[in-house]
Amino acid sequence: MTGAKDILARYWGYKDFRPMQEEIISAALEGKDVLAVLPTGGGKSVCFQVPAMMKEGLALVVTPLVALMKDQVQALAERGIKALAVHAGMPRHQVDLTLNNAAYGGYKFLYVSPERLGTALFRSYLEVLDINYIVVDEAHCISQWGYDFRPDYLQIGSLRETVKAPVIALTATATPEVAADIMQKLGFREELLLKSGFERPNLYYVVRETEDKRGQLLDICNGVPGSGIVYMRNRARCEDTASFLESMGISASFYHAGLDSATRGARQAAWKDGGIRVMICTNAFGMGIDKPDVRFVVHCDVPDSPEAYFQEAGRAGRDGKVSYAVLLWNPGDVRRLRQLQTLSFPGLDYVEDIYQKLHVFFKIPYDQGRMRQLKLSLEDFCREYSLSMPSVRNALKYLERSGHLTYTEDAEINLQVRILLNRGALYDVDLPDQRMVAVLEGLMRGYVGVFDHLVPVREEALASSLGIDAAQLNQLLYRLSLEHVISYVPGDRSDVITLHHERLIPGNLDLKAADYGRLKEMSAARLDAIAGYITETLECRSRYLLRYFGQDGGRDCGKCDVCRARKKAGQTRERLMRFLSENPAASLEEVRAFCSNPANNLGPEALRIYREILDSSV
Repeated sequence: MTGAKDILARYWGYKDFRPMQEEIISAALEGKDVLAVLPTGGGKSVCFQVPAMMKEGLALVVTPLVALMKDQVQALAERGIKALAVHAGMPRHQVDLTLNNAAYGGYKFLYVSPERLGTALFRSYLEVLDINYIVVDEAHCISQWGYDFRPDYLQIGSLRETVKAPVIALTATATPEVAADIMQKLGFREELLLKSGFERPNLYYVVRETEDKRGQLLDICNGVPGSGIVYMRNRARCEDTASFLESMGISASFYHAGLDSATRGARQAAWKDGGIRVMICTNAFGMGIDKPDVRFVVHCDVPDSPEAYFQEAGRAGRDGKVSYAVLLWNPGDVRRLRQLQTLSFPGLDYVEDIYQKLHVFFKIPYDQGRMRQLKLSLEDFCREYSLSMPSVRNALKYLERSGHLTYTEDAEINLQVRILLNRGALYDVDLPDQRMVAVLEGLMRGYVGVFDHLVPVREEALASSLGIDAAQLNQLLYRLSLEHVISYVPGDRSDVITLHHERLIPGNLDLKAADYGRLKEMSAARLDAIAGYITETLECRSRYLLRYFGQDGGRDCGKCDVCRARKKAGQTRERLMRFLSENPAASLEEVRAFCSNPANNLGPEALRIYREILDSSV
């Protein structure tokens, strides 16, 4: 491992590896397939970046997180390491150029989003890409028994039939059952699971039952200095809560998938740089963001599972300093979770009915529709058939799980343009604005195939190259369409359905009833586990979470609200025992006076503990 430490020191500036990193890197250098389970902030990227730097060729890194791709490519470039990324939204010619550079440009890392793996263009480059490792980030996404299954990940298994490089799979959240499924799905030649301890000694877990979540949140923001993340389910509540905190003098903003990409990017950057102190957000925020000095993460709604909670709470305190993970709840939250569980698993006959209604809605006959992309307004669809939106959304997700379609929520649909005239005819067109000519030249220069079919255009990049803003670009494109020079489809945000096969007749849809039943059971078990976590009053919060992930034993953290309450109760018991031994004839009124005296600092549990003392002495 001397060479590995040299690489670590040269490019990352560290003398030694963190716990488990050395073991993972050593296994990878020996050519073994390895699944590494490390907590959030545990240094997963070093586990594949160091061995990849020590071998000829480049590492193929599969990750669903575009933000992480961009951050890591930039971070590697700053260290003098050549890296590239291919992700959704890139036009074909740019993907082609990037893959060509990866094959022949001496690059060490190629980051790829999972949906790109099955494309003909990507597959055509496999023979010339000198891949030294297949790296699977967020590896729990390949397990259908995990909390965040993504069907595109299943293509990695077939990739191994062509690429013989070893696999380095990484995740922060995998129960023993999910870990076994990951290794099976990735075709491990020999199972090798290397797991770091999940303890976060600097992270204080706190659970509070309260009806005044907003007041509690304000207390936390005022009481804990530094930046924070506040998770909520509802977009409107994110916006309202951010406004509330701002009105109370706290720098805050909101983030959710309903914002356009430019706004999301600007807010994310402002939060990372300290321009925004507290980000109120849905779970669309945080994945792949490496901000080390987050001092608190607050959940104002109960997450669906311990996996989701552990991942999100773990974004606090990555720098090793004291930080807080606070979960606020009330009995209504548990009721809502139970209701969500029911809505998440409609009957399979309902799922098949949604499949047929979807085709009817878009007027797709039987034996047609394969690879059609449908821009879906879920609200319009549900209104048409008087359906519940949550139930329909979950039916679509199961149709995706079972391989019938891909359902992308709130996708950003690129602006699309086709030039209708041939090159020669363009020079004879008298356009009223010289900027329109510049737009046409930019399209011809930057987008192969723009004369043949509609091509997706990255409007921000094109506008920037022309020295105008996106609004001006759209106005010029609209004017060009009025002149019948181009066909122009404005950019949009929408749910998108991609059909995987021709429409099937009723009864021919394979929905895997046994798998559906097991998924329902496992989802219920996760719900019970998170409900148990918030209502637990005896077991250390950290130990509860560790036990869920298969890590038994260990010591109480001594810092969570349960441990501190137990310590406080012990101190109260000692004080009461001393008082009673010194005052054996004390009346109930005198004991009450002693317990309620602020100077004694015994807390509200003192009388209950006194009764326990009396009961034990009888």
